[in-house]
Amino acid sequence: MQREQWGTRAGFVLAAVGSAVGLGNIWRFPYVAYENGGGAFFIPYLFALLTAGIPFMILEFTLGHKYRTGAPGILKALNARFEWLGWFQVMISAIIAFYYVVVIAWAISYVYFAVGQSWGDDSNAFFFGEFLGLTGDNAPSSLGGLQWHLLPPLCLAWAATYYATYRGVRGGIEKINKVLMPLLFLLVLVLIGRIVFLPGAVDGINWMFAPDFSKIWDLKVWSAAYGQIFFTLSVGFAIMLSYASYLPEKSDINNNASITALMDCGFSMVAGILIFGALGYMAMAQDKALTEVVSSGVGLAFVTLPAAINLLPAPGIMGPLFFLALVFAGISSHISIAEAVTAGLMAKLGWSRARTSTVFCGVGFVVSLLFITQGGLLLLDLVDYFINNIALLGSCLLELLLVGWLCRLEDFRDHANRLSDFAVGAWWLICIKYVSIAMLVVILFGNILGAFRENYGGYSNSEILFMGWGMIAVMLVVAITINTTSKKEASV
Repeated sequence: MQREQWGTRAGFVLAAVGSAVGLGNIWRFPYVAYENGGGAFFIPYLFALLTAGIPFMILEFTLGHKYRTGAPGILKALNARFEWLGWFQVMISAIIAFYYVVVIAWAISYVYFAVGQSWGDDSNAFFFGEFLGLTGDNAPSSLGGLQWHLLPPLCLAWAATYYATYRGVRGGIEKINKVLMPLLFLLVLVLIGRIVFLPGAVDGINWMFAPDFSKIWDLKVWSAAYGQIFFTLSVGFAIMLSYASYLPEKSDINNNASITALMDCGFSMVAGILIFGALGYMAMAQDKALTEVVSSGVGLAFVTLPAAINLLPAPGIMGPLFFLALVFAGISSHISIAEAVTAGLMAKLGWSRARTSTVFCGVGFVVSLLFITQGGLLLLDLVDYFINNIALLGSCLLELLLVGWLCRLEDFRDHANRLSDFAVGAWWLICIKYVSIAMLVVILFGNILGAFRENYGGYSNSEILFMGWGMIAVMLVVAITINTTSKKEASV
């Protein structure tokens, strides 16, 4: 059966950008930049983009285009002993899909809440108490009851992903991203166009971009820059490998990879202007220092910014537009995550796309119910920490070690160059074999050391052991078991 293909180059690029541009661009990047030297942070950040982000993206586009299958099949083609790494990446995507969709459901709910600012004057109490029903126990294992009001938006979020993966590459994923991505950029630009003219907004933006060059010499700042690049570009966990496997025979790999990475990082900077403009206005309106109102993560999106929206002119318009932008960014990423799993399962099981997407989205919906319980936020927090800071970075490192040191890297460079308008040379080989690997070793070692030194989030030893390290151990065992089974089947 002939493999599906993207209908147009623009469709592929928009889908790849849609995968890379997610919630983290809006609520993580601005704070990371602010915390790590402001304008000075862009020096290591752009260096990381050129020496890790774009080279890694070119590598994954090349592998996907060359082998034309999901991540497990690609890793198996590189070295039969490493098929397990492909399945480990697929499981990373599956677990992220299970909890990421819940944050999209929150954003969908907040589109409605924002019309009349239903969160009231205390957005913190509303989000953690009334909306999530978070109990006083700091225990991810204490799930409590289901929050039934989160079920409809959760169904909507899964329905969008199911439609895209069921309809396929050209009829679902490409069509949806051709609508979502332009709308997302338009929404953010409209919001910026209004917010930058508010009093204090420019001061907030200056806070983010004001350079502190003393931090340039801090290794932690460079680690943060590389960590943000690996975090934001959707590399290392099956997505870009799967997307690139649907590229037509004649595809400009180097250009496509560079455009995707640059558009993602450009959106992050634009999102930073939006967020810090709003925070600057909020700080002035409340007569506070910006340091007193700035935050990151879900607290920024669902606590701090709702409080800022209360102060905005026409909050019933600005608020829904902001959360609609979050929904669009989330759904485009979630579709790509689900497709990474779908592609791997289709290749392994020989199932049709319709059957595979139905089974995965059905199972995913059931599992995601765990995260809309009263303790769901804590469970999400713990799982997300270990998946993103340990499993994902470990997967990136192993993939680069395999391709850079156990394969002939020059062959992949030649494959990409033969199809591309501009060629990459020795710098690309150096970035893959040395720079990216060295930075990943530093970041991953620091994360593992930090996880052992101090229990993340103050969670108990047993929860860290079983729900954090235990989850990664189970993923490894399952991946290696599948690899072993495949070897036995091949030898029969």
